[in-house]
Amino acid sequence: MRILAVDYGDARTGIAISDNSEFLASPVCTITEYHADRLAQKVADIAKERGAGEIVVGLPINMNGTKGERAEKCEAFAEMLRGLVDVEVKMWDERSTTVTAHQYLNETNVRGKKRKAVVDTVAATIILESYLAFRKKSGR
Repeated sequence: MRILAVDYGDARTGIAISDNSEFLASPVCTITEYHADRLAQKVADIAKERGAGEIVVGLPINMNGTKGERAEKCEAFAEMLRGLVDVEVKMWDERSTTVTAHQYLNETNVRGKKRKAVVDTVAATIILESYLAFRKKSGR
């Protein structure tokens, strides 16, 4: 099954998708959209176009395990998305994925405008890789 991952942001949202075997996570795009309802429709359209059987939205839980304002926004976005698609929409702990994405981009020497354009997509890919590893380990 193809799984779509979303790194939701107020301005930029990263999208990644797996292959049918759930082995490979690939970046798709970064969507620049400031209105959550329009963004949800764009994500729903991409999920349908790409044949996603499930959508995973990153949930930025605080390091101490609590949910803050950002996590609440992500949950509200996921709820909006559930109303637009016929597939399951799950939340997935994304602690430190943006930090990891920045580290990866540092290692590959991606800087400036290029970095801003891809960091959210890289974060979505990291979220998806983590989720796929969990599914493989748990036998799903």
